[in-house]
Amino acid sequence: MSVLQLRRRESRGAPHGWPDAVHPVLQWIYAARGVLEPGQAEHRLARMLSPQLLGGMAQAVDLLAEAIRDDWSILVAGDYDCDGATGTAVAVRGLRLLGARRVDYAIPNRFVHGYGLSAAFVASMQPAPQLIVTVDNGVASVAGVAAAKARGIKVIVTDHHLPGGQLPACDAMVNPNLPGDPFPSKMLAGVGVMFYLLLALRAKLREQGAFGAAKPDLSSLLDLVALGTVADLVPLDFNNRVLVEAGLQRMRSGRACAGIAALVEAGRRSVATLCASDLGFSIGPRLNAAGRLEDMRLGVECLLTDDVAQARHLAGQLDAINRERRELQASMVAEAEVMVAGLGHVDAVGVALYEPSWHAGVVGLVASKLKERLHRPVIAFAPASEDDTENLRGSCRSIPGFHIRDALAAVDARQPGLIERFGGHAMAAGLSLRTADYPRFAAAFDAVARELIEPERLQAVLYTDGELPPGAATLALARQLREAGPWGQAFPEPLFDNLFECAGWKPMGESHLRLQLCDPRDGAVHDAVMFNAYHGQPPPSRLRAAYELTINDWQGRETPRLLLRHIEPA
Repeated sequence: MSVLQLRRRESRGAPHGWPDAVHPVLQWIYAARGVLEPGQAEHRLARMLSPQLLGGMAQAVDLLAEAIRDDWSILVAGDYDCDGATGTAVAVRGLRLLGARRVDYAIPNRFVHGYGLSAAFVASMQPAPQLIVTVDNGVASVAGVAAAKARGIKVIVTDHHLPGGQLPACDAMVNPNLPGDPFPSKMLAGVGVMFYLLLALRAKLREQGAFGAAKPDLSSLLDLVALGTVADLVPLDFNNRVLVEAGLQRMRSGRACAGIAALVEAGRRSVATLCASDLGFSIGPRLNAAGRLEDMRLGVECLLTDDVAQARHLAGQLDAINRERRELQASMVAEAEVMVAGLGHVDAVGVALYEPSWHAGVVGLVASKLKERLHRPVIAFAPASEDDTENLRGSCRSIPGFHIRDALAAVDARQPGLIERFGGHAMAAGLSLRTADYPRFAAAFDAVARELIEPERLQAVLYTDGELPPGAATLALARQLREAGPWGQAFPEPLFDNLFECAGWKPMGESHLRLQLCDPRDGAVHDAVMFNAYHGQPPPSRLRAAYELTINDWQGRETPRLLLRHIEPA
């Protein structure tokens, strides 16, 4: 019997006002997510929050308008993850659309410059630009901004990460998560913050008559905004769903930029039926792999080119790097599982793991896999670089209810100087420390986790939307569910749980299962698959399954199929 608990979501109210065409199952799925009426599912761009609600916007817009008017050299300082890469591409493309003629970008090398706008990164900028605009970083770059100012460079910070105790002395900062910022949604990704800044800048320039009767079309950037938002795992609140849905519609209609179209092709996804999970599990990882193992400039160049052949060439390189990343990740995860198994049982509530041979670019994926297995917060460490074994880089992944960045702040407050630098979100963060201090940090992190995590939170729970009624697992409903999202972080994909009898099964490949599941209520038999679930043993003859209702498109023929996420004997 699995230790995983299945728990059903409760409705947050009674759905009302839905047209008959909306399946009743979809109505109660929406209700469980707080969407009770049709208007709350209308993800039209006209319902986006206003850019003017973001704090710091006026100062940033005025400075950018001056830079464009006076033809300054502008350098976009990005980040080496998918949010940073898409945000960099949005900034470069958008500023050029709005009239900036001297725009370039730079991405820090994680092994040389560290994270964000560091002093070393600023020193590498030769010649010095007149203006730096950060994307997806900068709120913690106190030293980096100071180094830029010392060189006479003006700095605009656009970020969405939580601030520390001291803010950098930049010329302007746009970040919805600054204390007291009035923007109603705190969930924007870095690429979303940059897109909002461009919208406000366009409005300012239009007031000044910069475009005449024309109006540059910033909607052409929404495919990039959607990709970065989904890949960064920010919660898909209403405003983010508006942005993601608009971007997905652009992709499905064949209007994606050449780079995204090439990445979709490399991932063997269908453009016509592209959904948010494709962005998160296929397209995003191919971009992220460049930043983990190589140079994220490769990814940004893929997103900036308008040449289809060049985009395909770059996407092929990214695909190859991603295959290498998967192999390295599998090896590191296997080593981490051996380490955990060697403990017999995991005593730590806050788990820290370190292996000198690990790659700093992949430890976040190791932490994520181990967090899922252990259902407790995990930090995986690796040497800062091949040439620097005296310092470690760690990547953290957390469980619901435990704010990992706040936990690092608590460790830092109790033992000043132990952590050299840290930053992040509630569910993911990063840090650096000296290798010699790893044992002391591991103990301190575990102590904080023990204080803040209630024992019941260490029990893995899978929330479902309850039983699918007899006869409801149809192709029509599967299509509605696919089109109804965008589903994602904090707005989860519909997941059902039912009792079934296993009418047949066979291995699929080396580790997958294909099953025929009979619903005992009406005798209907459903085709089902479960990936990475076959370990040489047959599935239970009677089982409870948690599953998604999906579509199997085989040789152009669509049929409904159950994608099993969990099974246990019934």
